[in-house]
Amino acid sequence: MEFVKTLRAAHLALLQRALRATARATKTLARAPLVPPHLRTGSRGEDEAHFWLRRAGYTVVARQWKSPMYPGDIDLIAWDGDCLCVVEVKTRTRRDEFFTAEGAVNEEKRRALRRLANAYLRRLPAPPLRKRMDVLSVYLEPGKPAQFQHFPAAIVWSG
Repeated sequence: MEFVKTLRAAHLALLQRALRATARATKTLARAPLVPPHLRTGSRGEDEAHFWLRRAGYTVVARQWKSPMYPGDIDLIAWDGDCLCVVEVKTRTRRDEFFTAEGAVNEEKRRALRRLANAYLRRLPAPPLRKRMDVLSVYLEPGKPAQFQHFPAAIVWSG
């Protein structure tokens, strides 16, 4: 009988250690992941762009829209009157005349945006009469208010 008590005590101690280890692992794994600075900058730029478009009279209907069929996302989708606008936001923390924010929208990015935009259109009950793909550059320079450069119809929408 004494052997059974010792075995139970050892079993309980082992179980308790396992539960503590599980609790520590859960605590460690449940921490919010650290977001790299460039992603925080991009997210802040999209927030600024969203409100800039709204102040300019656009009706924003989607942010970071994703398709289950294609990789990537559309930063903002908005209506400018009767024109559906897919807006790619590019954010920088400083201006550089050779490496502009809008210059980062290369051909590969334009192809991905076209695929996503056409996937979005297929979900609409009726296609819009007018549509365009814009690029909105956001500059978040330290000590200055956000600055914007808007390029309507910067990307040719085919399809």
